Amino acid sequence: MNFKQLQHLFWRAGFGVGYNQISKLNLNSKKRIISNLFKAANSYKPLEIDLSEFTDLRERPYKELVDEIGKKEFKKLSKKSRRKVRDLNVAWIDRLSDSDSILREKMTLFWANVFVCKDTNIWFIQQYNNVLRTHALGDFKLFVKAIAREPSMSKYLNNRQNTKRSPNENFARELMELFTLGAGNYTEKDIKEAARAFTGWAFKYDGTFRLNKKKHDYGSKIFFGQKGNFDGNAIIDIILEQKQCAKFICDKVYRYFVNPLVCEKRLNEITDIFYKDYNIEYLMRYIFNSDWFYEPKNIGVKIKSPIELLTGIRQIVPLHFNESKNLHYLQKMMGQILLYPVNVSGWKGNTNWIDSNTLMFRLKLPSILLNSAIINLDEKGDIEGTFNAYYSRIKNRKQYIKTTIDWDAFENEYQSSSPEQLKDILIASIIDPDTATLLSNLDIKNNKDYCIQLMSIPEYQLC
Repeated sequence: MNFKQLQHLFWRAGFGVGYNQISKLNLNSKKRIISNLFKAANSYKPLEIDLSEFTDLRERPYKELVDEIGKKEFKKLSKKSRRKVRDLNVAWIDRLSDSDSILREKMTLFWANVFVCKDTNIWFIQQYNNVLRTHALGDFKLFVKAIAREPSMSKYLNNRQNTKRSPNENFARELMELFTLGAGNYTEKDIKEAARAFTGWAFKYDGTFRLNKKKHDYGSKIFFGQKGNFDGNAIIDIILEQKQCAKFICDKVYRYFVNPLVCEKRLNEITDIFYKDYNIEYLMRYIFNSDWFYEPKNIGVKIKSPIELLTGIRQIVPLHFNESKNLHYLQKMMGQILLYPVNVSGWKGNTNWIDSNTLMFRLKLPSILLNSAIINLDEKGDIEGTFNAYYSRIKNRKQYIKTTIDWDAFENEYQSSSPEQLKDILIASIIDPDTATLLSNLDIKNNKDYCIQLMSIPEYQLC
């Protein structure tokens, strides 16, 4: 593998690659490099934050807890739980920036925008996040069935209100439209029958699944032309029998990991692979080992998501946010707050990340993070909830995003690198002639300053 191919692989399978790492990788074959990525992904741990103060929410029925501590105290506890979701957000981003199992973390980030979900119960949403992580490279059929049983998903798409007497079609509809098949590949009758199959699917206060037999419809159903006494698991089995399901998921995989512009020939090729057994790991191994994955047309053509941009910067220059509110603010500004999806469709990605406001902000981000650039926070729009209160205190004042930067780590890795080598590490796309002229006229004093300059050019937005 040449330098650009290695860089491409590690932007798709992770969040970039450093100079020392890529130097070591050059000694190995493509097969071994890819094998090591998957080997590392097999060793991982759940993402867990300290939830000891919320033990009662996990171990006791809500009614019992309310009766003991009162509605007022219960509301306070619930409010704390909502705030704690932001701590999980920070922990997740830190995990993306510092994990040996980076492929699994990249896959977790991908699936979070496929099986889109939001919840204010910290126990449930942490559990949901780890279900994504657990199944990220596993059996897709088991993955979908696990998602369907999660309390966060049940709440988000109203499946706990889905009963025999009053079927709620929200989950059944999104299961097919957004999670497995895509719009137009099922009928309204299929939605109604699928909704009946998921009636009574509920959960206990500790987050475990339970079937409310009194509310479940045990009657015969007709789904995709098949007749039977189907439950939710059977519905998922029938959905996955449709090759359209494999194609729908492979289309998302291709756009995210290969190229936002889909090649129908390659899409059909990986669909055939995935449809055989719905093994996610086999699918990703096939893609990463394929020669066409490394074709120039697929390199440096994808606009980094805000999280990819932020994590990529931290990959090169390790940094810590002194105030977690700053990290939330940056996500808000760029249009992607982890655990807070815009809607059930998720983020559209690629060119949708960029508009006149976000582009200017993204170009300035490296200076904000690494060079104490001033940012006028109050001019950037309203911030939800406590953000509004927080930033109202600093209205009309220019502020800094406060970070602790490990420049020593950067110097240790790049002190002997030439400016050209540093540029090759940071920039994956073809550099525009005007940008090349700009870079050639720079007075490069040190790699630290040049790094910030390189991260501030439009081409750094691409991977």
